[in-house]
Amino acid sequence: MRLCIVSETWAPDINGVAHTLKRLAFELEHKGVRVDVVRPRPRAGGHLKGAGRELQVHRLPLPGYAEVQVGLATPGQIQRFLKQNPPDVVYLATQGPLGLAARHAARKLGIVCVAGWHTNFDHYCQDYGIAWLGSTTLRYLRHFHNGCALTLVPTNAQASALRRAGIRDVSVLSRGIDGAHFSPAHRQSALRAQWGVGEHQPVALYVGRLAAEKNLTLLVDAFQAMREVRPDMAQVIVGDGPAREQLQQALPQAHFTGFLDQPTLARHYASADIFVFTSLSETWGNVITEAMASGLAVVAFAHAASAELICHGHNGLSLPPTDAAGLCRAAAELCQHPADYARLGRAARLGVLEHSWSGIAEQFKRYLQQAQETHHAHSPACRVRSS
Repeated sequence: MRLCIVSETWAPDINGVAHTLKRLAFELEHKGVRVDVVRPRPRAGGHLKGAGRELQVHRLPLPGYAEVQVGLATPGQIQRFLKQNPPDVVYLATQGPLGLAARHAARKLGIVCVAGWHTNFDHYCQDYGIAWLGSTTLRYLRHFHNGCALTLVPTNAQASALRRAGIRDVSVLSRGIDGAHFSPAHRQSALRAQWGVGEHQPVALYVGRLAAEKNLTLLVDAFQAMREVRPDMAQVIVGDGPAREQLQQALPQAHFTGFLDQPTLARHYASADIFVFTSLSETWGNVITEAMASGLAVVAFAHAASAELICHGHNGLSLPPTDAAGLCRAAAELCQHPADYARLGRAARLGVLEHSWSGIAEQFKRYLQQAQETHHAHSPACRVRSS
């Protein structure tokens, strides 16, 4: 099989979409799938390593948020790239200008398109004060996804929500975790000493973009509630973004690391004790599975990955999305009981290790084959092209 992935973000970008796509491409290539990529030109230049081809298009950073970008290309430009070595399936990972141009190009060539739902754009409209664009955005997304053979989402709740919104042919593709990379084995006493704590003092950790959509005001409230009952605890915030300065002012005692490379990130997870995540904007949330695999007790809302993976009180604490005060209370209560957060962390790792990237990639490959077979069965033009 030959696959072309179209995305407005790719490694070395630091976000969940880029991480997921890079890992899927790696696993698929090991399963005999040749992966081509269409993406914006990376800031630092360079090309992908691997067997597939690559088309780099013009990159346009979003005003005021340079870490987020869109890709600009004409359908004709992408069509010429696809015609050189036609893929069996085009996977549209993002729904921006690049994804739309690729959808037009693929449909003109009779190539089946499968779409991914990696970002909750309607939620972002609310977070950035443009809620009035929400209904328009939803109409566009409905048009975009209903022009594809299949849409893949990470959770059952998201699949149900999209079906209610009028998006057809939705299936669930979860996310995987590398349990060797994210592991309690990487815990370092020396790193904890840098944070000013010993083995029996709790460390609360947050990992993610520092931006409005991450509900950071509640993160501040939760961290302050924890510090009130455990003044000796450390609080570590990994990530960067437009809200960093404001967050540093609100949490002057916290350790801010900025973005970290993968080995350093794994050590930070393993050297903490409690992972606090207040965001409701995720479609999945790879940081939840990374924290669980690292043996941390997770305190989060019952949303996206935590709703799928956490049984409240057994392998983490998962609060109703409407109970902000309850999340703060749960975090403050947990940090006072080392035996409890250790127990939750052990159970979290055992459960999440069942989600391997190899298995997720195999399921993804089956979805692609299913979409291709359905497309061929209902498209005479496609049957002629492939004969």
